[in-house]
Amino acid sequence: MVKSISAILVAIALLFGLGLFEWNFAEREFGAFGEELSTLYEKVEEGRANGEDAKAVQASWEKRKERLHVWIPHNDITRLDDYMAETVRLIAEEQDVLALAKLEILLHLSECLPATYRPALENIF
Repeated sequence: MVKSISAILVAIALLFGLGLFEWNFAEREFGAFGEELSTLYEKVEEGRANGEDAKAVQASWEKRKERLHVWIPHNDITRLDDYMAETVRLIAEEQDVLALAKLEILLHLSECLPATYRPALENIF
């Protein structure tokens, strides 16, 4: 009986620790990605962004995506991929108003997605 209870407590502690690690990892990755998006947003707003700037942010996302695939669902990654690809194209075609709209969506997602991996009661049940 004592072994079973201690095994259950150890399993719960491991799951909670893994949950904290996942949340911290997602928070870090999306925080850094959000900073890059903010910089790109400012450049687009000022009219000095070009396709290469957008491609650099997209390349950064591609590197992050490889690490994030382990921790977050593919649907979230695909959604970010789609918006990022559209943003790159819009910036390259100098459609700044539409690019800003897509960047706002990406910024919002980079802020909201890490919270869905926080080990909180609403995310567990």
